[in-house]
Amino acid sequence: MDKIEEKIAKKLIKKKITIAVAESCTGGSISKKLTDTAGSSEYFKGSIVAYSNNIKENFLDVKSDILLDKGAVSSEVASMMAENIRKKFNTDIGISTTGISGPSGGTKAKPLGLIYIALSTKKEQIVKKFIFRLERKEHRKAATYKALDMINSLIKK
Repeated sequence: MDKIEEKIAKKLIKKKITIAVAESCTGGSISKKLTDTAGSSEYFKGSIVAYSNNIKENFLDVKSDILLDKGAVSSEVASMMAENIRKKFNTDIGISTTGISGPSGGTKAKPLGLIYIALSTKKEQIVKKFIFRLERKEHRKAATYKALDMINSLIKK
């Protein structure tokens, strides 16, 4: 049976769909999975690992007032990251992640394990909130596979 990234690769190539990735808490792991498959240059245009707010603001054009008001880990920031990576890289799909993998950094309002994953196309914007109560390494892995699952669901349409 094919791995999810191989299924995605086949669909993206067949449908001639391109993708770009803006990652924070996943640290490049989505990009790695999307490029593990031969032929990935046909659909994968690039990525930015925007770990700091400075990178989110200056390279992904996330508005500073939104970062201040909502925080880096928010649906609004995830949405802007996905939309702006799509536009900057001129792709059909943009996907982003922003979250708190731990072991510290959580609050009552934003607990450890919180993550927002956003998808952007020219027609729609999807943002989903998850809380994966896992150790840091496993949190990042779960977030990566959830993001791949969201891509797979999107391109089934």
